[in-house]
Amino acid sequence: MFKSEQSDKSAQQSAPNIASGAVLYCKGLAMGLGDSVPGISGGTIAVITQIYDELIYSIRSLDMQALRLVTGGRFAECWRHINGSFLLLVGLGMLSGLLLSANTVLYLLENHREALMAFFIGLVLASVVLLRKQYTLRSAAGVLVLMLGVLVTAGVGLIEGFQVAISIPYLFVCGAIAICAMILPGLSGAFILILLGAYQFMLEALLAFELPSITVFIAGCLFGLLAFSRLIALVLRRFHELAYAFISGMLTGSLLILWPWQETVSSYLDADGQAHALRTLPVWPLNYAEVSGQQPGILLAVSMVLLGMAVVWGLHAATARSHRR
Repeated sequence: MFKSEQSDKSAQQSAPNIASGAVLYCKGLAMGLGDSVPGISGGTIAVITQIYDELIYSIRSLDMQALRLVTGGRFAECWRHINGSFLLLVGLGMLSGLLLSANTVLYLLENHREALMAFFIGLVLASVVLLRKQYTLRSAAGVLVLMLGVLVTAGVGLIEGFQVAISIPYLFVCGAIAICAMILPGLSGAFILILLGAYQFMLEALLAFELPSITVFIAGCLFGLLAFSRLIALVLRRFHELAYAFISGMLTGSLLILWPWQETVSSYLDADGQAHALRTLPVWPLNYAEVSGQQPGILLAVSMVLLGMAVVWGLHAATARSHRR
């Protein structure tokens, strides 16, 4: 992990080779896939794949200095200033992941939700253990910030969504809010869109390639991303340990949202007459069949948790080996 903006800048001076570029693309791909799932976020995947600090600092570098370099014709210097190779590869991966999610992750979410959520729980649990090295709980501040992170994510998970008439200005606002959640580990941009009543609309717009809606939504995302990344970069630079205590708390709190066995307490019908959950509450797996009519699949869920944990530990070990070379 990067400890300061200065160390981040030094890391930006070397462009990734083909192998590391492919790895960055795959990490962006995983972020895009994660962003499509209510309950997980691209920020969570960035923490799991150990690129979160660099991602935030790189986005933060899209500033007035970058603009001055571009207007002055110093394009190569600007590219280095914004860590362009890193942002390009991760961005392309995220775009690919979002497009791929319509036929993969969303299918799994619809047909194998319990197993998919159990896999994400494994990812989060292993990440929380690894993040323990990033902060200390010896002070009251560390403990309080950790608990605050848990309460924020768990509290958001208990909010009931609502349905509104979708307009162009509203799409811009939704994009700005959702992107903030997407880069915060533990908060799901897709889940926020469900709360705002825009998730199904944007999913259908992506599948139908409705450029006006997509363009406005992306504009809102860019606005929120550039504004919010500055705040996160400031916090990471000045309060790195407390920031990661908060992030760890948010990841822990997201387990409530990711819990595989949920009872739908309110829902809405889309244009095709299909029901979609607005609010769910976790239930004990032994009671799941009674409230949902489906078998809990406990053995499969436990296997997927272990698989998710193994993936994180494998990624961590591979990253550690590459850093020692």
